[in-house]
Amino acid sequence: MYPIREDGNPGLKLGRIVFRCALGPAALAVLIAVPCPAKSIEASGTASAWASTHVSGPALPILGFRYLPTFAFEKALPKGKSRALRFEGGLNAFGTASFPARGGAITDGKVRLYRAWGRYTTARFEARIGLQRIDFGSASILRPLMWFDTIDPRDPLQITDGVSGLLVKYTFQSNANVWAWGLYGNGRVRGWDTSPTAQHRPEFGGRVQLPVPKGEVALTYHHRTVGGSAGFPGMPRTYPEDRVGFDGKWDLGVGLWFEGALIKASDSRLPFPYRRAMTVGADYTFGLGNGLHVLGEHFDLRDTASVLGRGPGVKVSALSLSYPASIVDALSAILYHDWGNHRLYRFLSWKRTYDRWSFLLIAFWNPAAFDIYRSTAAGATFGGKGLQLMVIFNY
Repeated sequence: MYPIREDGNPGLKLGRIVFRCALGPAALAVLIAVPCPAKSIEASGTASAWASTHVSGPALPILGFRYLPTFAFEKALPKGKSRALRFEGGLNAFGTASFPARGGAITDGKVRLYRAWGRYTTARFEARIGLQRIDFGSASILRPLMWFDTIDPRDPLQITDGVSGLLVKYTFQSNANVWAWGLYGNGRVRGWDTSPTAQHRPEFGGRVQLPVPKGEVALTYHHRTVGGSAGFPGMPRTYPEDRVGFDGKWDLGVGLWFEGALIKASDSRLPFPYRRAMTVGADYTFGLGNGLHVLGEHFDLRDTASVLGRGPGVKVSALSLSYPASIVDALSAILYHDWGNHRLYRFLSWKRTYDRWSFLLIAFWNPAAFDIYRSTAAGATFGGKGLQLMVIFNY
């Protein structure tokens, strides 16, 4: 199963709550009032701080912090224990300070809404509305179906902005399931997008997942209206865009999977109205010491004039290694090779974890600009050669 991934934090329980979810810059809001017996208030969150420096070229020390508080409550409804309501909200507060060799410190910071959603569930049905995280697919590192998130596999916190809208899901007895969604007010560039969604234009789509022997396969569709110049400065434009995704995963002793997407932009002015993306991957845990997990993926993305045509694009291979050195220590490495530009990206980390605390030492050795994940903050953080020390506290 590929479940709807969510933050999974404990709930905030109140006697009566009015829950307001902001649905993007269009100022659409949803108000939900739920009467229930008084409950104890619960809260959770993650606080992190880091220091990094580049060892190639002039040293540029950077200090930063991030705080992700989450509040929620969950209430079982009458007529069966399987019916429940859950409401969750969270903030993303962060700040950085860099210290160039000449001049004073350069600071930046922001506090913004991170999650704000309400959910109704039964034994087989789920409906969730508000600012939420939506991601799916079988690939782990190079994901053609990164349509609604900016998750970077190197990020220890797995930070991603949510999308605003309604998501519903139904699971059959066979474990087949269907998803449907409608989104509104999401103007940021996401995943592999080169242009944002047009303002005040809804998006919609759905997904079907089917069990097959030793695994699952899925088919996904999404429609949106693109806004922005899309490579033609000064030319305001909007045009419809349709996406079809397909993925599958099997456990045959060795894990095997594929994930692909075909995107069509309906605009005759574009020289390459089609975009194809495909990833194939495999993983296996070798019985060496405490178990060495090896995962590899190969990704191919092309912009073309026809569905099967040729055009410019990128080919990237990724290799991930992870090894639990002890009960509290874990070592990992991720290597990327950009075949077209002949560039190698290296990322190494050591992590020590206690009940609530985690300590990470990260080393990276990359080209000056990390061009693989252009829409993630980590892409800029791990450019060049450097070291980073991070401390994480979970409560």
